[in-house]
Amino acid sequence: MSAAPQLAQAPLACSEECLMRPGNTNCGGCGMSVGLTFLSRALKETGQTCQLVIPACCGIVTAGGYPTTGYSVPVLASTFASAAAFAAGAAAVRDLNGESHHVICWAGDGGTYDIGMATISAAAERNDNILYICYDNEIYGNTGGQRSSATPIGARTTTTPSGKIEGKKDIMAIMAAHRIPYAATLSIAHPDDFTRKMKTALAMTGFRFLLIHSPCPTGWKSEPGESIELVRLAVDAGLFPVYEVFDGWRYRINVRPRGGDVREYYRRQNRFPADAIDFDAVRAEIDRHNERLARLAQVFPAAE
Repeated sequence: MSAAPQLAQAPLACSEECLMRPGNTNCGGCGMSVGLTFLSRALKETGQTCQLVIPACCGIVTAGGYPTTGYSVPVLASTFASAAAFAAGAAAVRDLNGESHHVICWAGDGGTYDIGMATISAAAERNDNILYICYDNEIYGNTGGQRSSATPIGARTTTTPSGKIEGKKDIMAIMAAHRIPYAATLSIAHPDDFTRKMKTALAMTGFRFLLIHSPCPTGWKSEPGESIELVRLAVDAGLFPVYEVFDGWRYRINVRPRGGDVREYYRRQNRFPADAIDFDAVRAEIDRHNERLARLAQVFPAAE
């Protein structure tokens, strides 16, 4: 049986305890849970500590009911729109006190692509010394499964019951345009690359942005045991490019698409109407996006 959550404590070295304790409220197959596990491992292996800033999202209810918490580090719960601003303030206090822990925003796509965009852009423009991690489950998962600007075209949500007609926002291009020191996409199906990027971000200063493709079985209408495989299918088909950007202009592609069948990715999620997806158009958009990234990596390569 899972251990009961404990009362919040002072900052703990992650070598002492996992970032996310047993007794949390996460759903089975949650990509966010896997991401937190990888973050915990990266902190442990580098011997570092952190404070989390979490806006309204699944990540803030993960902790369980007050006054207990499933997190082993201090957590600051922010408003939906203000996680990056809260984190900037927490980082300023950290620096004034001469402390060395990381301040990490842990946010979903709704609070990143949409509601939190203004404060994220401001923190990125100032190059505030925080690490912003978005676990992108492509919906407002904690408030009923509404569409966000991260929701892919064709997906059914509670506010797009016939399927979303707009495409997914390119948040990575937006962050790269801010010329931040580091931005990268992370796949939970590629743990070595995932952990390396976490460690790269933790070793840097300034505003860093990490984007995790994060399956949500509840919202995606998928099987919990297939979450890792779904991300692997998305990467193989080129639907979720795995790459990193340094200083906004030097690109490196980390995992090349292997030409997987994008139909299989869609077939395993009941959020996509089987007869309403134009797979030729989807494939053409995937090819255009990956060709652009390949050209950027060729013309503006990041040093190995």
